[in-house]
Amino acid sequence: PRESPNARAVGRVAGAVVFEGVSFEHGGRSILRELSFSAPPGSRVGISGRTGAGKTSLLSLLPRFHEAGAGRILLDGVDIRDICLDSLRGQFAIAFQDSPVFSASGAENIGYGRPEAEESESVAAARAANVHEAIERLPDGYRTFVGAHGARLSGGERQRIALARAFLRNAPILLLDEPTSAVDAASEAAIVESLERLMRGRTTFIVSHRPEL
Repeated sequence: PRESPNARAVGRVAGAVVFEGVSFEHGGRSILRELSFSAPPGSRVGISGRTGAGKTSLLSLLPRFHEAGAGRILLDGVDIRDICLDSLRGQFAIAFQDSPVFSASGAENIGYGRPEAEESESVAAARAANVHEAIERLPDGYRTFVGAHGARLSGGERQRIALARAFLRNAPILLLDEPTSAVDAASEAAIVESLERLMRGRTTFIVSHRPEL
């Protein structure tokens, strides 16, 4: 998306989000049509629907990974198009279903959420995301290379790495896309426990097959 010449940086937002008549098309197909709602700071917005209904598209509009075709989105009363992209995207922590795990160490994978963070901060984030013990069991702990696409980690551990990044980022708004998908019951329980901590006090948009989240 293009950045407006008048776009400005903003400090940490409270997290009030308003959609006003937002529409979005992709590939010539209408995905969202005149969507309006508001989410106060610290609230949770659950998003459900059939495959292809636009759930992930809705999330991607907030940090402007995609651009709404009509209407506007307000963040603390400011049109997101009037906020510098770097400043806007700094307000979000994102854990999507396919969040990448890189061929790097466990510490580096978590630090992707905030590259300037100390390793001790990454360890604290891993503890909060219930993945610390899994990383510690690797041959060189946090310095172990986890393999291409996180091959040395289970599916649940890869998803908890994504949550650890979100803890480390410490942003006021969370975007979560099926954070408990395709994992066993034990992994799901650990993820749900960490999600409760992560969502506390943050505006959260969550696509999930679990209505209780």
